[in-house]
Amino acid sequence: MIAIEQLAKGFSINGETIAILDIPRWHVEEGSKIAIIGPSGSGKSTLLHMIGALLKADTGTIHVNGVALHELSESHRDQFRAQHIGYILQDFHLIPSLTARQNVELVMKASMSRKEKAAELDQWFEQVGLKDRMQHRPSQLSRGQQQRVAIIRALINRPSILLADEPTGSLDWETAGEITDILLSEAVSKHTTLLTVTHDLNLAERFPVRLHIQDINKAYKSNPNVKHPIQKERAV
Repeated sequence: MIAIEQLAKGFSINGETIAILDIPRWHVEEGSKIAIIGPSGSGKSTLLHMIGALLKADTGTIHVNGVALHELSESHRDQFRAQHIGYILQDFHLIPSLTARQNVELVMKASMSRKEKAAELDQWFEQVGLKDRMQHRPSQLSRGQQQRVAIIRALINRPSILLADEPTGSLDWETAGEITDILLSEAVSKHTTLLTVTHDLNLAERFPVRLHIQDINKAYKSNPNVKHPIQKERAV
């Protein structure tokens, strides 16, 4: 479960702190499938990054799977993320010099034997229709195929929470639908908590729960037209 209480996050520009998030209370039950919508700069991805232990709140508390992320050091947040959270970013972040298989194998648990890894990789790549593309490098794959590799990488260690930041933002309509199918079916079959940030209302409609960021974020409610200093960043 995700539990947020009195959480605030701001960014400083020219000596002035601009509020990005001010969340009095928000709880997400285990196994939830939620699409978070809203305009660029409204704090959607900042919220995702804090749940994913990439950013630390200025004030307030955030518990994920019973762990107080706000109390962890940066190194311990990294460890927690590796053990519990799968992250899918719009830009994929695949390593160009590695094959699709190697990009995924890189994050697999060291405790697994070579035979176990091979079986797991074969199963996942076949499941997403990329069995014949395992030895291809990212530049030899389409955008949709690269996103499938990123999804495998995020799910291969069976995280309890999957965070997807604009997972279909750079894909065509048909491919975006296929990626959404994979995300939802895998989250349902593994009982994974899935939080997706998206501008795509068609994608959001596929989720059992849809929330506008203003329904979570008090700061956005108080001033929905505020121009945030991180609005230019793709991740927000």
